[in-house]
Amino acid sequence: MADFPGKVNTQTSSSEPQRSSGIPAIVDMDFIRSIPGILLIAEIFVGLLVWSLIASTSYTSYPAYGWVMFVSVTLWLLSIALFVVLLRFYQRLPSVPWPLVLMVFYVVAAVLYITAFLADAVSVPSQWYLWHGHLGASAFFAIVVTLLYGASSYFAYLDWRGEGQNAAASTVPV
Repeated sequence: MADFPGKVNTQTSSSEPQRSSGIPAIVDMDFIRSIPGILLIAEIFVGLLVWSLIASTSYTSYPAYGWVMFVSVTLWLLSIALFVVLLRFYQRLPSVPWPLVLMVFYVVAAVLYITAFLADAVSVPSQWYLWHGHLGASAFFAIVVTLLYGASSYFAYLDWRGEGQNAAASTVPV
């Protein structure tokens, strides 16, 4: 037993968590705390309210609500995808001009949502039965999400011009 070394490492696993995919899990918590991140989370939440309020009524009797449903569901899904990309994968795609992509997405989303809001607001029936309140509420939330996309467009424009510091674009290596 005299040959036993004085320093023996008895640790059975490394201090680093094992990842089976080989891709490090990088999550940008600074983006969630930034104004563009908070706006994106709010857009996802309010967009969900818009399409769920319309879907909970008999919206098929009014053709304009088909457009509202298309815009709200499509932009809700794209916003979720954008959130995941900005939260985790944007650093792996440094060749993408993120400020320009974000600005174009938000401007297009704001324009589409203003048309959806107008179609929603004009199509709310004048008879206020119980389920018509959902359609009126969806019009209210449609203008709220339109304003949120407009604010995101403004911050994306500032970042594109280099005047603002968007967390997603400022951490992308150039």
